[in-house]
Amino acid sequence: MSTEGAQAYDAADADEHAERFTALRPLLFTIAYEILGSATEADDVLQDGYLRWSRVDLAEVRDTRSYLAKLVTRQALNALRASSRRREDYVGPWLPEPLLLDERDASADAVLAESVSMAMLVVLETLTPDERAVFVLREVFGFEHGEIAAAVGKSVAAVRQTAHRARAHVQARRKRFAPLDTEAERITEQFMAATATGDLDGLLALLAPDAVWTADSGGKTTAARKPVVGAAKVAAAVLDIFHKRRTESDLRIETVTCNGAPAIAAYIEDRLEGVFLLVVAAGRITDFYAIRNPDKLLAMTGVHRISRR
Repeated sequence: MSTEGAQAYDAADADEHAERFTALRPLLFTIAYEILGSATEADDVLQDGYLRWSRVDLAEVRDTRSYLAKLVTRQALNALRASSRRREDYVGPWLPEPLLLDERDASADAVLAESVSMAMLVVLETLTPDERAVFVLREVFGFEHGEIAAAVGKSVAAVRQTAHRARAHVQARRKRFAPLDTEAERITEQFMAATATGDLDGLLALLAPDAVWTADSGGKTTAARKPVVGAAKVAAAVLDIFHKRRTESDLRIETVTCNGAPAIAAYIEDRLEGVFLLVVAAGRITDFYAIRNPDKLLAMTGVHRISRR
């Protein structure tokens, strides 16, 4: 083959690599994000994954989706194990990064919407790295046990046991979720109205008696370093931020779509100060997740696309 022919072949091969990866990028990002709980780290995994993919001989790839999922899973697991050690020294509660979404991605797929919800991601944090990867690949994306075994470096029998253990663990801890497009939206609207007017009774009516406020600041901004438990205490914390500070400063409140559900973003001028996600179960707000760590708010600068296909 001539030099010109080889260069043309290399260019065509590079185009083919790019085309296949780009087509599956929303899926690959979703896998990495659900394993890591971090959009920033998921983007890093995909960047590194593409560099590895660009060196692969496409003639040896039978199933591009399975191959790339395996590649990304391995990289995400490595990143998760590394970050798990860093989290041991984290100041205060650690919460997943909020994910700003094109609401169409999750609204048409109930399984996808639940899998990226903050409530589910918090539950996934209680799994081991291997359990988390196996659960995500099997329960969310429907990969076969053999494909998962290749991705996590375990036998098929071990993957089956891990999948069973992880599924039981998640089912024991997750709450029943209200339909995302009806109850959560309605309660979020009522919450916004109650906090705007300082309506304590109206707010208490929306809260479950054992409601919990969990704030993640990483010690980099003012926030409670332990969860606040109980409707009365949570209501006081909520009104301090969403009513008192809103009326006494230039705090601006907006609703956004994060992790497949309505969420609240707080700004001072154009600086994002925090993202607040509500978990609704049985018609009441059971949890508030307040992400205040500025490092974790970086992912809110752009909309991400997610997919299970």
